[in-house]
Amino acid sequence: MTQSDTGTPAPSSRVSGIGRLLIAVYGVLALAATGRSFVQIVRAYDEAPLAYTLSALAAVVYIVATIALIKRSALWYRIAWTTISFELLGVLVVGTLSLVDPALFQHATVWSVYGSGYVFIPLVLPLLGMWWLRRHPVALAEGRS
Repeated sequence: MTQSDTGTPAPSSRVSGIGRLLIAVYGVLALAATGRSFVQIVRAYDEAPLAYTLSALAAVVYIVATIALIKRSALWYRIAWTTISFELLGVLVVGTLSLVDPALFQHATVWSVYGSGYVFIPLVLPLLGMWWLRRHPVALAEGRS
Protein backbone atom coordinates (compact mmCIF):
# COMPACT_ATOMS: atom_id res chain seq x y z
CA MET A 1 0.00 0.00 0.00
CA THR A 2 1.36 3.42 -0.91
CA GLN A 3 1.04 6.61 1.10
CA SER A 4 -0.78 9.71 -0.02
CA ASP A 5 0.54 13.29 0.29
CA THR A 6 -1.07 13.52 3.72
CA GLY A 7 0.91 10.55 4.99
CA THR A 8 -2.14 8.29 5.27
CA PRO A 9 -2.16 5.00 3.42
CA ALA A 10 -3.70 5.30 -0.03
CA PRO A 11 -6.44 2.77 -0.75
CA SER A 12 -5.33 -0.19 -2.81
CA SER A 13 -6.68 -0.26 -6.32
CA ARG A 14 -9.18 -2.78 -7.59
CA VAL A 15 -7.82 -1.97 -11.03
CA SER A 16 -5.51 -4.93 -11.45
CA GLY A 17 -5.57 -8.25 -13.25
CA ILE A 18 -9.04 -9.06 -14.50
CA GLY A 19 -10.19 -5.61 -13.40
CA ARG A 20 -7.85 -4.01 -15.92
CA LEU A 21 -9.13 -6.29 -18.66
CA LEU A 22 -12.74 -5.49 -17.73
CA ILE A 23 -12.02 -1.75 -17.84
CA ALA A 24 -10.20 -2.13 -21.16
CA VAL A 25 -13.15 -3.95 -22.71
CA TYR A 26 -15.54 -1.30 -21.38
CA GLY A 27 -13.28 1.38 -22.84
CA VAL A 28 -13.15 -0.29 -26.25
CA LEU A 29 -16.91 -0.76 -26.24
CA ALA A 30 -17.35 2.90 -25.24
CA LEU A 31 -15.23 3.98 -28.21
CA ALA A 32 -16.98 1.59 -30.59
CA ALA A 33 -20.48 2.61 -29.48
CA THR A 34 -19.57 6.30 -29.59
CA GLY A 35 -18.15 6.00 -33.10
CA ARG A 36 -21.06 3.92 -34.32
CA SER A 37 -23.70 6.25 -32.91
CA PHE A 38 -21.92 9.35 -34.21
CA VAL A 39 -21.76 7.96 -37.74
CA GLN A 40 -25.36 6.73 -37.59
CA ILE A 41 -26.70 10.05 -36.33
CA VAL A 42 -24.71 12.16 -38.80
CA ARG A 43 -25.45 9.99 -41.84
CA ALA A 44 -29.05 8.89 -41.44
CA TYR A 45 -30.68 9.92 -38.16
CA ASP A 46 -34.07 10.40 -39.84
CA GLU A 47 -34.07 6.77 -41.02
CA ALA A 48 -34.04 5.26 -37.52
CA PRO A 49 -34.09 7.88 -34.75
CA LEU A 50 -34.98 5.37 -32.01
CA ALA A 51 -32.20 2.92 -32.90
CA TYR A 52 -29.58 5.63 -33.31
CA THR A 53 -30.57 7.41 -30.12
CA LEU A 54 -30.29 4.08 -28.26
CA SER A 55 -26.82 3.59 -29.73
CA ALA A 56 -25.83 7.03 -28.42
CA LEU A 57 -27.34 6.23 -25.01
CA ALA A 58 -25.38 2.97 -24.92
CA ALA A 59 -22.20 4.92 -25.70
CA VAL A 60 -22.82 7.29 -22.78
CA VAL A 61 -23.52 4.34 -20.47
CA TYR A 62 -20.28 2.63 -21.50
CA ILE A 63 -18.26 5.84 -21.03
CA VAL A 64 -19.67 6.46 -17.54
CA ALA A 65 -19.28 2.79 -16.57
CA THR A 66 -15.64 2.84 -17.69
CA ILE A 67 -14.89 5.92 -15.61
CA ALA A 68 -16.82 4.53 -12.63
CA LEU A 69 -14.86 1.27 -12.72
CA ILE A 70 -11.57 3.18 -12.72
CA LYS A 71 -12.44 5.51 -9.84
CA ARG A 72 -12.26 4.21 -6.30
CA SER A 73 -14.78 5.83 -4.00
CA ALA A 74 -18.16 4.97 -2.58
CA LEU A 75 -19.85 7.44 -4.94
CA TRP A 76 -18.21 6.00 -8.07
CA TYR A 77 -18.89 2.47 -6.83
CA ARG A 78 -22.62 3.30 -6.70
CA ILE A 79 -22.39 4.95 -10.12
CA ALA A 80 -20.73 1.81 -11.49
CA TRP A 81 -23.54 -0.36 -10.11
CA THR A 82 -26.18 1.99 -11.51
CA THR A 83 -24.72 2.24 -15.00
CA ILE A 84 -23.94 -1.45 -15.29
CA SER A 85 -27.42 -2.39 -14.04
CA PHE A 86 -28.95 0.04 -16.56
CA GLU A 87 -26.73 -1.48 -19.25
CA LEU A 88 -27.95 -5.00 -18.47
CA LEU A 89 -31.57 -3.85 -18.44
CA GLY A 90 -31.06 -2.06 -21.77
CA VAL A 91 -29.47 -5.10 -23.40
CA LEU A 92 -32.27 -7.37 -22.18
CA VAL A 93 -35.11 -5.03 -23.16
CA VAL A 94 -33.73 -3.92 -26.53
CA GLY A 95 -32.47 -7.43 -27.29
CA THR A 96 -35.88 -8.94 -26.58
CA LEU A 97 -37.80 -6.24 -28.46
CA SER A 98 -35.50 -6.58 -31.47
CA LEU A 99 -36.40 -10.28 -31.65
CA VAL A 100 -40.11 -9.98 -30.81
CA ASP A 101 -40.80 -6.96 -33.04
CA PRO A 102 -37.98 -6.56 -35.57
CA ALA A 103 -39.82 -3.63 -37.19
CA LEU A 104 -38.90 -1.52 -34.15
CA PHE A 105 -35.21 -1.94 -34.90
CA GLN A 106 -34.81 -2.22 -38.65
CA HIS A 107 -31.45 -0.54 -38.10
CA ALA A 108 -29.27 -2.25 -35.50
CA THR A 109 -28.23 -0.73 -32.21
CA VAL A 110 -25.39 -1.79 -29.93
CA TRP A 111 -27.92 -3.73 -27.86
CA SER A 112 -29.99 -5.25 -30.73
CA VAL A 113 -30.35 -9.04 -30.54
CA TYR A 114 -28.48 -8.92 -27.21
CA GLY A 115 -25.42 -7.34 -28.78
CA SER A 116 -24.98 -9.92 -31.54
CA GLY A 117 -23.24 -7.30 -33.70
CA TYR A 118 -20.59 -7.08 -30.98
CA VAL A 119 -20.25 -10.87 -30.47
CA PHE A 120 -22.69 -10.70 -27.52
CA ILE A 121 -20.16 -8.76 -25.45
CA PRO A 122 -22.90 -6.24 -24.43
CA LEU A 123 -24.83 -9.14 -22.87
CA VAL A 124 -21.91 -10.73 -21.04
CA LEU A 125 -20.06 -7.56 -19.99
CA PRO A 126 -22.56 -6.24 -17.42
CA LEU A 127 -22.72 -9.66 -15.77
CA LEU A 128 -18.92 -9.70 -15.48
CA GLY A 129 -18.98 -6.10 -14.27
CA MET A 130 -21.49 -6.92 -11.54
CA TRP A 131 -19.47 -9.94 -10.50
CA TRP A 132 -16.33 -7.79 -10.33
CA LEU A 133 -18.05 -5.07 -8.30
CA ARG A 134 -19.43 -7.62 -5.87
CA ARG A 135 -15.96 -9.15 -5.41
CA HIS A 136 -14.31 -5.73 -4.95
CA PRO A 137 -16.62 -3.54 -2.88
CA VAL A 138 -15.63 -0.07 -1.76
CA ALA A 139 -16.18 0.74 1.90
CA LEU A 140 -18.88 3.37 2.37
CA ALA A 141 -16.53 5.23 4.72
CA GLU A 142 -14.21 6.03 1.80
CA GLY A 143 -14.46 9.47 0.25
CA ARG A 144 -16.98 10.78 -2.24
CA SER A 145 -14.53 11.86 -4.94
